[in-house]
Amino acid sequence: MKTTMPRDPYEVLGVSKSASADEIQKAYRKLSKKHHPDRNPGDKAADAAYKEVQEAYEVIGDATKKANFDQFGFAGPPQAGFPGGGGFPGGFPGGGGFSGGFPGGGGGSNIDPEMAEELFKRFVGGGGMGGGEGPDLGDLFGGGRRKARPRGRRQPAEPIEAEVSVPFLVAATGGTIGLQIGDDHIDLKVPAGIEEGKKLRVKGDDSRPRDVLLKVKITPHAYFRREGNDIILDVPIGMAEAVMGGKVEVPTVGGERLEVKIRPGTNSGARLRLRGKGINGGDQYLVFKILVPQGELSEESRKLIEEFAKLNPQTPRANVAWA
Repeated sequence: MKTTMPRDPYEVLGVSKSASADEIQKAYRKLSKKHHPDRNPGDKAADAAYKEVQEAYEVIGDATKKANFDQFGFAGPPQAGFPGGGGFPGGFPGGGGFSGGFPGGGGGSNIDPEMAEELFKRFVGGGGMGGGEGPDLGDLFGGGRRKARPRGRRQPAEPIEAEVSVPFLVAATGGTIGLQIGDDHIDLKVPAGIEEGKKLRVKGDDSRPRDVLLKVKITPHAYFRREGNDIILDVPIGMAEAVMGGKVEVPTVGGERLEVKIRPGTNSGARLRLRGKGINGGDQYLVFKILVPQGELSEESRKLIEEFAKLNPQTPRANVAWA
């Protein structure tokens, strides 16, 4: 059966042998992105090209593997055999030498370890020298019977950290914002109620192996403020509304507009709660701010206010500690 040799990895990635690690990685990311199955659904040619790119990067994306390939090619470094072309030095114990190599081999590095072990048992009577256990020929011939070396768990690469600005309403109610990370455009999902300083993780992919850790910075809103899961809205009202009461239409963080009543005798700074209209079950509070007329009052207005004060006497500082 004829075996097809894989293409030269430098040719696959379109780089020279003198290319730096950064240049190789950049070429790999570009081609991975171009041929990725998600971008080419059902395209067998793109799928094959994508696999070829992964295999090429596996060969020359690692400094040690790249050095081995540059020196030995796909064959890899030669395996050590026995001196003198694969025979046992000095022959087998208790008999003549066996220096011509095992049948089917022609050299120590090409001998099947299990077949070699079976032949060894036949020649020495199934036991080791002096009745002890014989050598492990799989180890001697560089075969597959070597004991596996313990391998430590590969430490994941440290994530790239950055800051992301999230609009106030998206942070409050949740949503998706578009981001550009390097050559990638991603849609970042923002959970409802996320707070300033929290971090969102964007998982790496074939074109961007490292995760990205985004620290959230919430953009201030034009009129909403946040206290935990509660929303605060300042509502200006006039003197007449504060004294006699009235109605006012206000927005909510969820996008509704509600008509609420102003109670007669409302003071500046008084709060009215809209239950459940905040973030994740929190409330929205209306904070009333009384506005007095600005500028010079007419003589008639002055007289009316003076008359009002006489009819409704007040001692506003009667209960303050410093009065």
